Amino acid sequence: SAESATRGAHFSAPGTGSSDGVAFDTSVHGGTRTQAGLELRQPLYDRQRDAQAEQLRLAVQRAELEWSDAQAALMLRTAERYFDLALAAEQLRLIERQLEAVTRARVEAQDRFELGDKPITDVHEAAARAEGLRAQRLAAQAQVELRRAALADLTGLPPGEIADLALPAGLPADGEAGDLIEWLGRVAQHSPVVRQAVLRLHGAEQEARKTDLPLSPVVDLVARAGRERLSGSGDFGRASQRQTQASVGVQLTLPLYTGGARSARQDEAVARVAQAQAELDRARQEALQQARAAWLGVSVGRGQAAALAAAVRAGDARLDATRTGREAGDRTTLDLLNAENDAAAARLALAQARVQVQLDGLRLARLAGALDAPRLHRLADALGPGRAPAD
Repeated sequence: SAESATRGAHFSAPGTGSSDGVAFDTSVHGGTRTQAGLELRQPLYDRQRDAQAEQLRLAVQRAELEWSDAQAALMLRTAERYFDLALAAEQLRLIERQLEAVTRARVEAQDRFELGDKPITDVHEAAARAEGLRAQRLAAQAQVELRRAALADLTGLPPGEIADLALPAGLPADGEAGDLIEWLGRVAQHSPVVRQAVLRLHGAEQEARKTDLPLSPVVDLVARAGRERLSGSGDFGRASQRQTQASVGVQLTLPLYTGGARSARQDEAVARVAQAQAELDRARQEALQQARAAWLGVSVGRGQAAALAAAVRAGDARLDATRTGREAGDRTTLDLLNAENDAAAARLALAQARVQVQLDGLRLARLAGALDAPRLHRLADALGPGRAPAD
């Protein structure tokens, strides 16, 4: 229902003259009211909305970087577990090779002892070394199974299908490491961790931009249209009321006083900008430090691998000479066993050095944002026969 009463009004109409003290009464009871409205708003100037839009774009870029870095991390972790298993399998192979040699030496020492050509100590030394190698073989077998399971869990391959793993047959090309200054520049500019920190800093700056002015106006283009109608019966018969409104204009919203909320938010935003800047500096320092370590690992590792390759050749020559000397009676069984052990240790150390150089190269590439499938395929070319990580 709706009622209105007007007293003391002035009324005039063409042909009827004018009257003062006119009264108007309207009344609607048990009526039906309908109302409809439409508002269109187009922001023209809004610092907070613009900053929010930029923050959303930065969030998209940061998510893409995180996804790309997660892929690179998975590639690196897969290569690490692959080489862990390959090295464990190589260690087991070398132990079994030593065990075969020691077993032959034990049989030969036993035969010579029975002929009176060698003392019983040679037999005991060979037997003790054989038992020790059997214990090492059991430990190495367990290590192989554990690392095979770890690789299977990461790749989703059945453990039984993971076999014939290859180790690097050589080293990366001479130009693979490159210049340290060049790598540091690439890491400082393209490191996913550094780029994410830069985006977080930009996001904090946009948050501060929302409240960096004491009075930050908002200007909108606003169009409104509305209609209201009330109809029904009243004290004076059938009655209805109808009202229509329409407007188009520019609306200015200007905060005059917020009780200190804007200044408090501004102080907090400025502090978060300083925090983001400090985190960026820390991320850049850590990335550069890791890049130096990885670059040195590749550069120095090449020299270490070359020295270990020479040690393998020298160890094999020493083993052959010791075997010949033992047959001639100039060397003991213990000398032969030690030569066998040293030759196997040199081969394992060479394989570990080559693997470390390859992994440091992958870490350096990841730090520079360059670890991808083509980089893994180049690593596959450096592997000997067997399955490569890129497969």
